[in-house]
Amino acid sequence: MDELVLISITFVAAAVNGALGYGFSSITVPIALLFYTNRVLNPALVLVEIVINTYVLFINRSSIGSVIWRVAPIVGGLVIGVAAGSYLLSLVHPAWVKFVTYFLLLPLILLQAAGIRKPIRAEKAIAVPFGAGLGMLYSITTISGPPLALLFNNQGYPKQDFRAALGIIRLAESSFTAVAYVFIGFYNHEAMELIPLIAPSVLLGIPLGTFLIRLMDPETFRRICMAFDGVIVGFGLSRVLGELHLASVFTTYTILSIVIAINGYLLFRFFKNRTVP
Repeated sequence: MDELVLISITFVAAAVNGALGYGFSSITVPIALLFYTNRVLNPALVLVEIVINTYVLFINRSSIGSVIWRVAPIVGGLVIGVAAGSYLLSLVHPAWVKFVTYFLLLPLILLQAAGIRKPIRAEKAIAVPFGAGLGMLYSITTISGPPLALLFNNQGYPKQDFRAALGIIRLAESSFTAVAYVFIGFYNHEAMELIPLIAPSVLLGIPLGTFLIRLMDPETFRRICMAFDGVIVGFGLSRVLGELHLASVFTTYTILSIVIAINGYLLFRFFKNRTVP
């Protein structure tokens, strides 16, 4: 059952990644964490993401020159964050890592679902700290798409530049994290067994997503994906709160209900605004 769920969700996540240029981990991880710990799941996902991000960067290689110097300080900050995050992951109890993953991811997804657009003027000043925080988040959770999408959408990146910038940073963070995991000793038989389950889904899902996005409005597709992801993360957060005995059953279901209601409202508002002439 666990393996079937992993195959199914990685296929869906790969299709989303093929369509949007990001989203593989942010959709895979919240569901997969219901069955696996970060210490087992992360090493497999990081190796798969190196391949995915290399592909994304290759197909958007014509825009590398336009964004490389703009994202270079973020890449520099990644080194610090990945080292710190990988070390923390080796120390913290798996249940608490799940809690941090869901807790940090939920507001980022809801902000994307809300379509927040507020350009940051001091882009150079925040680049290195942002990269350090991003590296820590990625090395602990293998998730970085939501904060990156928020930043680059807010900064007004054209579509191809957006994807090239994502490709550069995500290839760097996945490569740095893979090296850090080697030093910490995370690569074991249990983690490597997941790769043959994930790889075929990725090989089929990414081209499918690239094709499907040509048939529908990208922003509509993105909003629907974020709404789905928000509900999954809300469910995961509710589960881990109960697992850690941080909240009662009533409280956990209340949190999930609130997340579902917010997602429903944001989707309703989006489609209502799309139909206004």
